[in-house]
Amino acid sequence: MEKIKSTVNNPKSLPMIKSITQNALRALLYEVVTLPKPGLVDPVSSRPHYDMDIYTFIDSSLSLNKYFTSAALLGHHFAGKDLTKMFLQLRKKGIRAEKDMFTATNGVNTHKGAIFALGIFVCAESYCQQNHTELFSTIKKMCAGLVEHDFQQKSPPRTAGEKEFYQYGIGGAREQAEQGYPIVADEALPFLAQSTGNLQTRLLDTLMKIATVTVDSNLIKRAGNYEVVGWLQSCAKEYLRAGGYATFAGKKCLLRLNRECVKNNYSLGGCADLLIVTIFVALERNYL
Repeated sequence: MEKIKSTVNNPKSLPMIKSITQNALRALLYEVVTLPKPGLVDPVSSRPHYDMDIYTFIDSSLSLNKYFTSAALLGHHFAGKDLTKMFLQLRKKGIRAEKDMFTATNGVNTHKGAIFALGIFVCAESYCQQNHTELFSTIKKMCAGLVEHDFQQKSPPRTAGEKEFYQYGIGGAREQAEQGYPIVADEALPFLAQSTGNLQTRLLDTLMKIATVTVDSNLIKRAGNYEVVGWLQSCAKEYLRAGGYATFAGKKCLLRLNRECVKNNYSLGGCADLLIVTIFVALERNYL
């Protein structure tokens, strides 16, 4: 808290910075403790992620507290008109946050996707509260031109994201960011805000709502093909038609999907990242 005090000019902004940072950490923890998530780590099972468990995720989450505080401060203080410059500054902080994560997890990648996505949301939310702008349009301005910038032809493509872009034309997490996260703004957040039941049910149903529309690059990487996207979307729609986790039929659908994920080593990591940022905005808007 002393560090925040020394870098925020207006003492009235201290609660805002603290609240945004805490909600970012809450979003990470809410996601990982929600169960049973198909193909994802939860308190009962690591499923296809055999190099990590719930404790790895807790350690990783706590290691990112400094990063989220720094991201919120960046958004609070940024005074320029070109928000892509704010994003570039955030990216540098994200690189350092990845190192902190890997130190906390002994080299296991638990939250690389969340560092990217949630970092953007934290920075943008702080900027919006300081400058009275709209969150998703602010993110679009921050990430303008990101896909073209990051996916300029390299020979050969180095990362999984680059390979999928050139093979399938998928922009992945970068494309979502550049577009202002329409899956969150138009699908997941309204769905979560209107959902009913206990928190576990609401978050599981929202995860599956996300799965009905997401092209999950993590899933494609694990499966080695694009067709798996249609399979996941079909399973998620069946789950929601069955009534979601509040129903016996919905629970059966989810357990069947989980068995297939474990059997085939599938992970819904991209969907999980989108759930995390949806939870964050829901916490900021008092939807949860």
